[in-house]
Amino acid sequence: MKALVFENSLPRQAATFVLSRLSPAAFVGPLSPLQMREIEEPRLPADDWLALRTRLCGLCGSDYKQVFLNGTYDNPMTAVISFPQVLGHEVVATVDRVGPAVSSRQIGDRVVLNPWLSCATRGLEACEWCQRGELAQCRNFCRGSIDAGIHTGNSRHATGGFAPLLPAHESQCIPIPDQIDDDTAVLADPFSVALHSILHWPPPADGVALVYGCGTLGLLTIAILRAIYPQVRVLAVARYPHQAALAETMGAAAVFQHRPAAQLIESIATDLGVEVQKPWRGLAMLNGGVDVVYDTVSAPETLEVGVRVTRPRGSIVVTGVEPPKRFEWTPLYFKEISLIGSNAFAIEELDGRRQHAMEWYFEFVRTKSIDVTPILTHRFRLEDYKQAFLACHDQGRSGAVKVLFDFTDEASKRP
Repeated sequence: MKALVFENSLPRQAATFVLSRLSPAAFVGPLSPLQMREIEEPRLPADDWLALRTRLCGLCGSDYKQVFLNGTYDNPMTAVISFPQVLGHEVVATVDRVGPAVSSRQIGDRVVLNPWLSCATRGLEACEWCQRGELAQCRNFCRGSIDAGIHTGNSRHATGGFAPLLPAHESQCIPIPDQIDDDTAVLADPFSVALHSILHWPPPADGVALVYGCGTLGLLTIAILRAIYPQVRVLAVARYPHQAALAETMGAAAVFQHRPAAQLIESIATDLGVEVQKPWRGLAMLNGGVDVVYDTVSAPETLEVGVRVTRPRGSIVVTGVEPPKRFEWTPLYFKEISLIGSNAFAIEELDGRRQHAMEWYFEFVRTKSIDVTPILTHRFRLEDYKQAFLACHDQGRSGAVKVLFDFTDEASKRP
């Protein structure tokens, strides 16, 4: 079968890095680490695994940032991945083949992928984190029956949805209710990421939350805040006009332009009615501020602004993935701000009930009439992957938010 394969090749990365200075097309060019290749159909690592036939697969920001070489070689996460990789973990699929020990799924079942490669998928006794349902904190990402990888797509044995077939452990396959269509279901993964960050670090009642960044995670964060905490005032920071329009659709009370940073800080101060404290040089700090920032970008610039616009003893919740750099962070300790990392999703508790975050998503769709499918802006056949990644690269020009690979029969009918 044909799949998009990412090789850990230093010569290819070096050549792509240089050529990309001339054109971003180099990221998907003939020398790129990402190539369309013929590979074998999935082999099941154990009897309780199955094969999934991909219907839709979302391009996660972590996927295309890897393709765009937006990272560093000293990133500690390189200790828990293996190559070659077939990326793609936001998967809606149909069960195509089952191992002899699979008991909970049948051929033809429509499922969404819970991508975490934790203890159960590796044939191991559950570690303390997995026992709590915190699968993203598993202690065994480098052990067991498959090679290193934290989730589907970054282990060489657990290839992902940038291919027509992928392997999965039966515990990774969450049934999709019949009344929920594929387009809705494909957002279960990023919705769960946003939900986790809010449920673990919620805004105070009648407080003010700032969602920094209006890509997929930011827009979903706005929608969830409005659904669960309708009394909270939600502000947003957007980079592009199409993002700002969607933020308003999702329920943001006010949307600010991300640059210039000095003007952004002034605008937030005006909205909140608080004093701006201007230093000798550099960015100002607010005397007060928002209660919590959900930073879905997490670049040095956004964190620098964040510590300036958060109130004393407020919180900044970091869900974005960007390479680190220095920034002036004195307000972090001066205001006693909590800077919190939020990783993926798990078994989540709400209103005294616990269930998987993706199951909460399906329940919200049914009971709260949440519809976040307007963020699905582009879809491509897998063979058109170059256009798909270039749409992600220049979102200002393309208007992209969530981009999909579509493997269904309908995909062949679209232009």
